[in-house]
Amino acid sequence: MDEKLELTPDLFEKIPESEKNAERITFESKTYLADVWSRFKDNKLALAGLIFLILVIIFAIIVPMVSPYTYESQDPSIPHALPSLAHPFGTDKFGRDIMVRIAYGARISLSVGVAAAFINLCVGMVYGGIAGFCGGKVDMVMMRIVDVMYSVPDTLYTILIMVKLGANIQSILIGICIASWMGMARQVRAQVMTLKEQEFCLAATVIGASNARILFKHLIINSMGPIIVSVTMMVPSAIYTEAFLSFIGIGISRPAASWGTLANDARALIQSYPIEVIWPIAAICLTMLSLNFIGDGLGNALDPKKK
Repeated sequence: MDEKLELTPDLFEKIPESEKNAERITFESKTYLADVWSRFKDNKLALAGLIFLILVIIFAIIVPMVSPYTYESQDPSIPHALPSLAHPFGTDKFGRDIMVRIAYGARISLSVGVAAAFINLCVGMVYGGIAGFCGGKVDMVMMRIVDVMYSVPDTLYTILIMVKLGANIQSILIGICIASWMGMARQVRAQVMTLKEQEFCLAATVIGASNARILFKHLIINSMGPIIVSVTMMVPSAIYTEAFLSFIGIGISRPAASWGTLANDARALIQSYPIEVIWPIAAICLTMLSLNFIGDGLGNALDPKKK
């Protein structure tokens, strides 16, 4: 019994180097933004939409700067000219270069879309955040105001504002923003009401954080994923609203041109010069499609459940 057990080399065998880390699971360390971008670029449609949108922005900036024509300069000697080297998109009934007017219209349409989305984000985020965080009677009163405003059609707000203030970019922005922030407020309210019951919100309250800090530094920040996706979807909606108003003749005042006014100008000539209406309609449709692709891509990239 006292005899010691002698260990012989045959009882043990070294693991090969190739198998030492066979069960080890490693991931590349990434920041949050790097992880979102990695998942976003894997979505081919979203990436294609982003590339197209960047090209449209470059087109809107560069073309009016380098072109010898302006959006309002007329040449009565070449009305309805077909596309050529001098006029790649042709000319309209007044001999104005359509490509320059499309680029100038992109500036107006994209500016309206982005500005309206940003204003709606700020107003809706603050209003909905306060309603969701306070709850009770404050929430009830604030959301009933939203319900009353929802009962009026969106387009009616915009038309009334434009009739009062005139047909310009400022009145279009005011009309779109008055009608559009309510959806954002409802979404933010729902997110805040869900998140304020979480442990991190209770911990912030226990350590003495103010209500404003809890709302804006904790609750709103943790709701930014769905909010960013909604903002992305607001841009094409605002572009469509501006184009629709300009198309029916109550949008941007002439000779300034947005995509809607260009389509309206070419509508009467669609039988004889159909190519003139193709350019603004294609610009509106492709830009809205690319923005929708970007919104879908952001929705997937910002959703941790789809990681």
